[in-house]
Amino acid sequence: ERHVHVHFAAGAALDWMRIAAIAGIPYSVTAHAYEIFMSPANLREKLERAAFATTGCQYNVRHLRALAPRATVHEIVMGVDGDRFTRSTPYGQSDEPHVVAVGRLVEKKGFRYLVEAALRLPAVRFSIVGAGPLEAQLKELAGERVELLGALRPDEIRRLLESADLLAMPCVVAANGDRDSMPVVVKEALAMEVPVVATDEVGLPELVRPEWGRLVPPADAPALATAIADLLALPHEQRAAMGRAGRAHVLAAASVRRETEKLTRLIGGG
Repeated sequence: ERHVHVHFAAGAALDWMRIAAIAGIPYSVTAHAYEIFMSPANLREKLERAAFATTGCQYNVRHLRALAPRATVHEIVMGVDGDRFTRSTPYGQSDEPHVVAVGRLVEKKGFRYLVEAALRLPAVRFSIVGAGPLEAQLKELAGERVELLGALRPDEIRRLLESADLLAMPCVVAANGDRDSMPVVVKEALAMEVPVVATDEVGLPELVRPEWGRLVPPADAPALATAIADLLALPHEQRAAMGRAGRAHVLAAASVRRETEKLTRLIGGG
């Protein structure tokens, strides 16, 4: 039996909802973030007419089930390839502590608060990877304190993660409601055995636990700086052990292969 799976519950999902009604071909849909929270046009109808829907974290599952009570919604995590994201060098080889952040330079990533935290921690090196409309504003705020590296290729990001002592993911809900769900780079960093400091916003509390990271309130630069400083003050071997625990969790809970197999079984009706 034919079945169409649509990634992103936006225009393509609307097209297939209409085609399915005419052709009788069942469809399913994966909803991510923007089309859930910023552009939810016909979203309830798209979900409820689908054979099933998937999304990447329980934060989204709860939202979609409340929005579309008659829809069948499953959690399928956006997984990480543990073979690709694996260390080739020991953790924490640099003399200077290095905090890395990766994401578009937009409000929901919370990088303004990371820059403000960096200004409180002069002995720590900070690097932000990404491009976006807030680049000039962040450069002005950061001065020489934070490296803004622009967009990098995936292999370059992987190497940068391997050089990091911590990943920072200070997500916020933007003033217009825009938000992340569960940024994949957090899973990639944990797979690289890098502890994480993040905000207790969106789906991040589902992923970042005390065994391998710290959570702080969103939009709170002092709390972010304190959490970064506290983690970096831990003995090297303790942070390395945190990284190993984070990798073990990601390989168990967010394997791209196993999550793909779950989706395949759902499409096959199993």
